[in-house]
Amino acid sequence: MRIVIGAVLTGGVAPLGGGKATSAIAKMPVAGPVAVGPLGLAGDEQADRRVHGGPEKAVHHYALDHAAAWRSELPGLPDLLERPGAFGENFSTYGLTERDVCVGDLWRVGSALLQVSQARQPCFKLNLRFSVPDMARRVQASGRTGWYYRVIEEGVVAAGDPLDLVARPHPDWPLARLLHHIYVDRLNAAALREIADLATLAESWRSLAARRLASGAVEDWRRRLGEES
Repeated sequence: MRIVIGAVLTGGVAPLGGGKATSAIAKMPVAGPVAVGPLGLAGDEQADRRVHGGPEKAVHHYALDHAAAWRSELPGLPDLLERPGAFGENFSTYGLTERDVCVGDLWRVGSALLQVSQARQPCFKLNLRFSVPDMARRVQASGRTGWYYRVIEEGVVAAGDPLDLVARPHPDWPLARLLHHIYVDRLNAAALREIADLATLAESWRSLAARRLASGAVEDWRRRLGEES
């Protein structure tokens, strides 16, 4: 099965959750070709560049394959899940999930060359986006997080472009395995050592694994997930 981009999406910064925060999570499909540079798609914005965007999070990809599971688990959700863009993604596809994509994968998309840099770490803005108080926690626990690319070669992408796998340097590290050890089997020393040594993984994730190895403890997620009292 050949994977093609179902939609290319961008968005601007706007109030979120009744003005509790600002975010560019509400992205809309773009007609025609879009330029891709080191910091992402032309016309795309991020509200807080300390934690969103940047070279290691230039392009966000989410699998529309997950929509059915979310509708089943959260039947009261609005129609966000009926179309691309629910999770603030730049690329929406069918047929490619966290089980199929590996750390460091090189993908040719349009004329751009992109590399999988990390999975998504969900944050509290998903709670506001969906009006579900524990949505970020649900995304994290499900492993249906989406992932990010860094841009190796700038280019142009458009809906309908195929994704062609160019190289897979870490075939033993699908994102589903990475997520399992970051969020479930969290202090597996052997796995953490491997994660810390994954040369193509974003430095922040490698450092996280190294810190766990050194401390024997897992970092506090509550602030990121919006669970602080």
